[in-house]
Amino acid sequence: KSFGKFWGLAGLRLGFAIAHPSTIASLSALIGPWPVSGPALEVATRALSDPAWAAATRTRLAQDSARLDRLMAPHSSLVGGTTLFRLYAVPDAHSFQTRLAQHQIWSRIFPYSSTWIRLGLPPAARWSALEAAL
Repeated sequence: KSFGKFWGLAGLRLGFAIAHPSTIASLSALIGPWPVSGPALEVATRALSDPAWAAATRTRLAQDSARLDRLMAPHSSLVGGTTLFRLYAVPDAHSFQTRLAQHQIWSRIFPYSSTWIRLGLPPAARWSALEAAL
């Protein structure tokens, strides 16, 4: 699920498992054939063969998640997350989500917490919208 997110390839549909052959056989029996498009295979092959791309991506994700944390700090406390998404506690997650949505910023709230909100990293062109929403 995160292959496309990590590499900055929104919409790329690709999943794979690396495991012992017996585990792969069990997974295959459960899932069945799952076709992967030729373009997805080509892009994945290039991405996985390019260590510089991976290193640059890790650096960008770390910088962007730190930037998001700085922007959210006056409004929230960091609960957790990864460099792909961040989980924050805010006073009222539903109201915060509504405010962000008014700026076309999509987030996730949770039925089991009235204070948690999850944000993904915005694309470069959307940072200013996030700043305006906050």
